[in-house]
Amino acid sequence: MREIRLHGRGGQGMVLAAEMIIHAVMLDGLYGTAIPFFGFERRGSPVACFVRIDDRPIREKTQIYTPDCIVVSDPTLLDSVNVFSGIKAGTVMVLNSPKDREEFVLPPQVTKIGIVDASKIAKQVLGIPVVNTAMVGAFAKTTELIRVTSAFEGIRQIMPKKAC
Repeated sequence: MREIRLHGRGGQGMVLAAEMIIHAVMLDGLYGTAIPFFGFERRGSPVACFVRIDDRPIREKTQIYTPDCIVVSDPTLLDSVNVFSGIKAGTVMVLNSPKDREEFVLPPQVTKIGIVDASKIAKQVLGIPVVNTAMVGAFAKTTELIRVTSAFEGIRQIMPKKAC
């Protein structure tokens, strides 16, 4: 089983991103679960989502404490939330940022990182800073846990036609 922890802020669409990933997982013939975790439900507050992917049915419905992958949709969370909590050797990270890899000090357990300026993409394409679709694409490309074509279809299944 692969365990992914998504970190974002309320209003960035990370709960929907988790659902998009699960739709893509099912299109690829695998099993998946997505579990959101909220504190105060308000725009801008930190949120987390937990995604599990496996080739067998998944019964576990808990938070993820030792993720194989972390997805961070807001780079300011690196300074305010311990997004690296519980990571293990070989962790893959997907990060929304306009900065280059060399500008980040990452724990040695992070062995692969995909960086995308999802905020810029969202503003150009959608006109609003909702980064979920760009982050799902970056997740697919970086982790190869889902096919990029399945990610696009998962996004189409969740988002209204006009947003695709």
